[in-house]
Amino acid sequence: MLYVLALLIGVVAGLRAMTAPAAIAWAAYLGWLDLSGSWLAFMGSVWAVGVFTILAVVELVTDQLPSTPSRKVPQQFGARLVMGALTGAALSMPGFAAMGMSSVVIGVIAGIIGAVVGTYGGAAARSRLAASFGKDPPAAFIEDAVAIIGAYLIVATLPVPVTP
Repeated sequence: MLYVLALLIGVVAGLRAMTAPAAIAWAAYLGWLDLSGSWLAFMGSVWAVGVFTILAVVELVTDQLPSTPSRKVPQQFGARLVMGALTGAALSMPGFAAMGMSSVVIGVIAGIIGAVVGTYGGAAARSRLAASFGKDPPAAFIEDAVAIIGAYLIVATLPVPVTP
């Protein structure tokens, strides 16, 4: 189950690179995802929540600008892959105790695959939507909503960590 969620959060990263880590940071901060004691523990800090939330909002705004480059250019695509890997690893951390490092590696791979799917699938869907609307902004807003709602649903389905 965690690997499916890792794949799906990667898809969100492919749609909006900063929405995925913002959702993970909020989940960790709110105690929905236990990253304590791991190399990703920083994701649960108020600083990570603040930085990733601000970056996600900035990305939502700049995505509407005509000067924003395609998500498929190397810099944009690379950022999506990195965020997919990071967030996929975070979602596979609860399996780390049972499976060891292999769970994190599988989560990273699932996140990267999801980011590729989200990047190319999102671009194709948005271009078809924009063509049907005759302009891009409505398609972009729909894509924003899919990314935000999808990220929320992914972290909301996480099993609540049990604290001793």
